[in-house]
Amino acid sequence: MTHRLFRPAPALMFALVLAGCATYRAMPLSERPNLASSVAALDRVVPPHAGVASQTIPASQPLTIDQIGILAVLNDPDMASERGQLDVARANLLTATILPNPQISLGFAALLGGPGATTPAYTASLSQDIMALVTYHARVTAARDDFASVNASLVWQEWQVAQKARLLALTVYSDEKQIDYRTRELSLLSSELKDVQQATAEGNLDLTAEAPLEAAVASAQSTLATAKLTALDDWQSLNALLGLKPNVRFPIAKPAVASPPGDLKALTASLPQRRPDLVALQLGYSSSEAQLRQAILMQFPSLVFGPAYGQDTSNVRSIGPTATFDLPIFNRNQGGIASAKATREVLYAQYQAQLDSAVSNVQAFQKRIAVLKRDYRRSKDAAKKAAGVADSAKQAYDQGSIDQRTLVDYQTTVLEQQLDAVNFKTQLQSDEISLGTELGVGLPDTLLAEHPVPPAPHNNAS
Repeated sequence: MTHRLFRPAPALMFALVLAGCATYRAMPLSERPNLASSVAALDRVVPPHAGVASQTIPASQPLTIDQIGILAVLNDPDMASERGQLDVARANLLTATILPNPQISLGFAALLGGPGATTPAYTASLSQDIMALVTYHARVTAARDDFASVNASLVWQEWQVAQKARLLALTVYSDEKQIDYRTRELSLLSSELKDVQQATAEGNLDLTAEAPLEAAVASAQSTLATAKLTALDDWQSLNALLGLKPNVRFPIAKPAVASPPGDLKALTASLPQRRPDLVALQLGYSSSEAQLRQAILMQFPSLVFGPAYGQDTSNVRSIGPTATFDLPIFNRNQGGIASAKATREVLYAQYQAQLDSAVSNVQAFQKRIAVLKRDYRRSKDAAKKAAGVADSAKQAYDQGSIDQRTLVDYQTTVLEQQLDAVNFKTQLQSDEISLGTELGVGLPDTLLAEHPVPPAPHNNAS
């Protein structure tokens, strides 16, 4: 009875072994695009992050540039492949933490005959790669730093996508403003040209009065067409970033950009500890240091060690240790060490170049913003002054003191001055966004990376 109860044991063990094995499942490529037809069709659910509960971005009201930035992080098609790099780094980390399996060697020699031969011969040995144990710590350290580096890079990619979307949304909003001003300017000129043509037809004006107006209308039409084409390109770029079809349009709220903090010197000095791309490079450098230590350890002979048991044909049995190792005559891992050293030098130079570029960009944007603030104030004052002059011109026109052509010139001047103010404000806000990116401030909390920006390692390249 007991024997029958234990008969299924081998089958059960075999089933358990199979249950622990990975299985294959086909994943065919898509045969159709995955572009959304509206904002409502996008992924608008912001996952919980930084202690903030999950939220849904509304689709029925104008979107702020910050909301558009978050939507880009959630829906940008390229971000999907970026997150795949994190899965690859996680798999590499898992591989590094797993020791190689012990090796079992079995041998059997059937007895055919001979003096003193009484039994078949058996051999059995169990061995383990000792070099894998020696390099384990360095290998795992390199993989962990590499995983953290990829994660920090993903955070930086999120920020870059969000900032690119914010800048595009700001540009699109400005494009619509320019189209509005250009349309009003063309309307004024067209109305004046119509009146002049009517006066010419009635014999009250000479044909030469039409030529300047026709040239002005043609120029205004060309400028408006260019503005519409620019807006179309910017809309298509923004839609591509959001995963929307090119023809989708949605309202954008009036942009509000926070001014950069005043203590730029302290923020610039702390860039290596805060900016994810610099942290990623530091972690990558730390990983290369561990890889170099691993390569140096591997210059020593590879050793496989373990016990062995044997029985010869005369029934003599023996047991003892066995060792297999390379003779370091030709290969002492010189190539691996040279490659690891060169990789470390490249990462050292990349980090220094990125840090220098970040500091240089901060200083450059700081000076540009100071100049743009002055230009924006000047353009606003000029637009206000031109509007006052145009109001006076309208009163003079109503009193018959000036003609319609002169009045239109004053009115179009106001529109041009207002356009200058819009352009300067857009450029100022764009540079303020870019400065915040360079400083690593004013950026959204990470939404999709594994965890927040990891701390910079102590043995960095700075």
